[in-house]
Amino acid sequence: MTEAGVGESGGNAENGGTGDNGPWYLAPVAELNHEMEALARARQDSLTKPKGALGRLEEVAISLAGMQGRIDPRVKAPMVVVFAGDHGVVKEGVSLYPQSVTAEMLRNFSRGTAAITVLARSMRCPFQVVNVGTVEPVEELPNVVDKRIAAGAANVCREEAMTLEQFEKVMAVGKAVIDAAPEDTDCFIGGEMGIGNSTIAAALAVAHTGLAANAMVGPGTGVDKQGVAKKVATVTRIVGKHLPHIQRGAYALQRIGGFELSALAAAYIRAAQKGIPSLVDGYIATAAAVSAMQVNPGVRDWLFFSHCSAEPGHRKLLAKLDAEPLLDLDLALGEGSGAALALPMLKAACNLHNHMATFEEAGVSQALS
Repeated sequence: MTEAGVGESGGNAENGGTGDNGPWYLAPVAELNHEMEALARARQDSLTKPKGALGRLEEVAISLAGMQGRIDPRVKAPMVVVFAGDHGVVKEGVSLYPQSVTAEMLRNFSRGTAAITVLARSMRCPFQVVNVGTVEPVEELPNVVDKRIAAGAANVCREEAMTLEQFEKVMAVGKAVIDAAPEDTDCFIGGEMGIGNSTIAAALAVAHTGLAANAMVGPGTGVDKQGVAKKVATVTRIVGKHLPHIQRGAYALQRIGGFELSALAAAYIRAAQKGIPSLVDGYIATAAAVSAMQVNPGVRDWLFFSHCSAEPGHRKLLAKLDAEPLLDLDLALGEGSGAALALPMLKAACNLHNHMATFEEAGVSQALS
């Protein structure tokens, strides 16, 4: 079965309006402007500093120049979206918290009193939550969009996370979020909220990388050693059940990923197709990003990895991707919070690149050849 078969299996209605060429999420991403990257690199080398003195900030600015097709890259209009959904795997005892917490956190987001909302407000970033699958229905709330597809994903230890029809619907939600963004949006920060999703993230990481479950499972919301052992066993069961049937990345999301991680992966794909860089958050968001890359490999060129979290599997997953995070602060929160904290790094990289003087402009002698 081909990747396109995921979208085509139920007829055109499940294709998300893609047409005859297969699902929208297989369409090519925007092309990088390599000529502009070269010009940006030349500018970096001419600024009043030793070559490479600004370290990773130089590479960030050069990458953004290639993404935006301009010598003076900028990050002035970021957006923050958190996708929320529940997971039936909680029935296996892998979390300290009940699933009701997901809906309760939506109310916390709406009040503006969660970590990511405080950060987004302090950085003047537009913020919204998209509910794609909480177990409990949630009343109408400010800044919370109700796109609830089902009362949580199924228990993936026993069955597929969602049907093919549900999968196409949730992918369409992630796409629609990006399509509805203001035209000047220049950075996407995606977050997630869902009790049980650290177990699902670990299962996706194992399925995509082939690494051992005990290397990719951590405490998540704070389970003890016995709890971690239970999560390892659960992830092993999940992967053993579904991996033989996962021939392409979309199958991993449909069979394991659940609603909020699939919507987040879809948003990463659509942002790359529209030429919008994404700043990836912690372990769970990285698992969604890896899933997006498995569906559409070109997405990798449009991702910045914001930080390495305290979750032990995250560092291993980043290493597997050859991805160097911008920050390492022992965060373990999710929600997009680490990505929001890295946003000023992108802005600083652009400001330094654009506003430092060149040696010629400043009348400063360059290094002796």
